[in-house]
Amino acid sequence: MTTLALDRPAPPRHISPGKGFQHALSLAWRGILKIRKNPEQLADVTLMPIVFLVIFVYLFGGALSGSTDAYLQMVVPGIIVMNILQACLTVGTNLNTDVTKGVFDRFRSMPIARSAPLIGAVLADVVRYVVCLAVLMVVATIMGYRIATSPGEFAVAILLALAFGLAFCWASVFVGMVMKSPGSAQALMFVFIMPLTFGSNVFVQTNTMPGWLRAWADISPVSLMANALRGLMNGGAVAGPLTGALAWMAGAVIVFFPLATWAYRRRVG
Repeated sequence: MTTLALDRPAPPRHISPGKGFQHALSLAWRGILKIRKNPEQLADVTLMPIVFLVIFVYLFGGALSGSTDAYLQMVVPGIIVMNILQACLTVGTNLNTDVTKGVFDRFRSMPIARSAPLIGAVLADVVRYVVCLAVLMVVATIMGYRIATSPGEFAVAILLALAFGLAFCWASVFVGMVMKSPGSAQALMFVFIMPLTFGSNVFVQTNTMPGWLRAWADISPVSLMANALRGLMNGGAVAGPLTGALAWMAGAVIVFFPLATWAYRRRVG
């Protein structure tokens, strides 16, 4: 046993950024393969968009907008933002699961960059965002939603939604690294995300809200990104809400990226 331990190559002391990124891509591919072998991991990003669309459009659409068609046009961009934000829950939970099951102990013995498992997990999560958007847009189109702008503007809207998810996923990573179990990490993020998404203009216009709630909803990142996507997909103002949304995204990265990397290093060693 001692001979085997001595013969095992030690991880290199310094790994170049390019090599480290290659390691991250390899581990991202590992995450994608896990999804292929266990497609039930996509249940939240395939079923939840359908559930929210059907329930809110057909149950509340007529009462809120006078017709389900008008409400569908208003609500689809908002549900995109909501579901992307909810999809961020998984990366922190999955990282916590890997740590508690000892997967990271194996990573530490391999000659890879220390940050590769973290970056790889975040990159693999983009696949979940893409699946979420694809399912949502297909179902919305079947229900009658129509993009009123150019294909280029729609492409920008999709890229912004993906960037929104990547910016806020670092909050999930931070929570996943500081909580002791996957269940507690998921519960805490759920408690944070649900008021953030429902206290916005995703489902209703803010002018019907109490003053204290409207003051927040008008400037929340979810409302601002939803308005930016509405402008890009339905037509309307884009610059104002997009500027605010980008400011929130930059703030999320500035705050949570250092916290996430600190908690990651502290947890995995």
